Amino acid sequence: MKKVLVSDALSATGLSPLKEIAQVDVKTGLKPEELVSIIGEYDALLVRSQTQVTADIINAGKKLQVIGRAGVGVDNIDLKAATGNGIIVVNAPTGNTISATEHTLALMLSMARHIPRANASLKSGQWKRNEFVGSELKGKTLGIVGLGNIGSEIAKRALALEMRVIGYDPFISMERAKKLQVELVPFEDLLKQADFITLHVPMTGQTKGLIGPKELEMMKPTVRLINTSRGGIIDEEALAAAIREKRIGGAAIDVFSKEPCTESCLFECDNIIVTPHLGASTAEAQELATSDVVKQVIDVFEGRPARYAVNAPYISAESLPVVGPFMPVARTVGSLVSQLTDGHMKNVTIKYCGELAAYDTTALKALVLGGILEHISEERVNVVNADIVAAQRGLGVTEQKESACQNFSSLITVTIDTDNGKSNTVAGSLVRGDVHIVRLNDYWIDIVPTGGYFLFADHIDRPGLIGAAGKITGDADINISYMHLSRQKARGQALMILALDEPLPEKQRQQLLSLPDVQTVQVVKI
Repeated sequence: MKKVLVSDALSATGLSPLKEIAQVDVKTGLKPEELVSIIGEYDALLVRSQTQVTADIINAGKKLQVIGRAGVGVDNIDLKAATGNGIIVVNAPTGNTISATEHTLALMLSMARHIPRANASLKSGQWKRNEFVGSELKGKTLGIVGLGNIGSEIAKRALALEMRVIGYDPFISMERAKKLQVELVPFEDLLKQADFITLHVPMTGQTKGLIGPKELEMMKPTVRLINTSRGGIIDEEALAAAIREKRIGGAAIDVFSKEPCTESCLFECDNIIVTPHLGASTAEAQELATSDVVKQVIDVFEGRPARYAVNAPYISAESLPVVGPFMPVARTVGSLVSQLTDGHMKNVTIKYCGELAAYDTTALKALVLGGILEHISEERVNVVNADIVAAQRGLGVTEQKESACQNFSSLITVTIDTDNGKSNTVAGSLVRGDVHIVRLNDYWIDIVPTGGYFLFADHIDRPGLIGAAGKITGDADINISYMHLSRQKARGQALMILALDEPLPEKQRQQLLSLPDVQTVQVVKI
């Protein structure tokens, strides 16, 4: 049974399906060294934002297949280390969309009407209505930086409040913005025009410190700034100074550069509302985010692609019915051609024929490489890090596509060239839903990989050879479950394939190789 460690508080209801197929241990509040000491026992790690999944933790997780983040951002996970170790990282990008949207609007309304300060004043025994005169949102300009899931939902609600909505997002099309009724403007124009600015971008090298002294100087003196995305996007010291000096009107901050955060220059300013990273903190969001991640962990355990894998090729809903069934074909073809190849691999050519040629085959490419490299690398090679390992080994990879495909709806053909000038080609397809190997070099064949052993022997077709091969395996008490023979002409060059119930010892392989007219004998496991 798989073992899963949950190191942050997650929804018990959301975890329930995982407990049916795995041992789930909930251990929150672990120190980094404690996590390092136990992570080697687990196949999966589930976190929210508190656990920092460092390279040390990932390197210690020798069995880890997947790390799940029950939320959007994954900046608390060392993606480079996870990818290098072949670990899939999944998140829940839509689970907290409504929760974060509503929290953003709550902060915006709280600033506009001075709700936190008015509440504190009244509870202290003071009735000071004149000090808390607010402003209406109707007619004001809202600037949204980042029009992804959350930014788009905020735009819809702001329009319902009769606000003018402008946006900046270099990765959104004009058509999409038009549908959202958002006016796209340059970043600097947004800073200058907006009465309220809300940030909804991930933490990256480009967005770190996105709002600093220069950007704050461009804003209206009455502007109010909201950040419910990630800490570090705003220069906190610069923001506090701008508000103290009344160069901007106020701010509402839910995320901080270092968390948990109990001391900050932002806490000293009356015109800054702060909350302890509550954007996703609704019962509904936590259950949904946990459920989304759990479903993906189960998919990974059962060999299916994860819907929101952040470091693995994405397969769209439109492509999945065609590409998905060919994933085991890609892996099997890569594995077989690798085992049949002698010499140092130089180049890999992957050709997709038929219906597959019309789709994104990134995932299939990674699976082919994973199948090839699993036999020549001590590293765990899978769909996540196959490209990286191939590049590190100087292996050139070429993809080709051809819409025509004789005899099959789709075909995956892989050729490996070596530095000795030789090459091997293997092709595979689906027949009635099963993986079939249908070509080896110049021979058209039909074998079904069973997870067992197969013997491939190049030879000259002649009477008595098959019987001699059968006697050698029989004398060694090795059963042949079936055989296949493909030849170019009678008594000409031929390929014999024997499916074996047990591996063939080297002694018997040499005996077969010593038979007259036998040129090569290779045993593989597929």
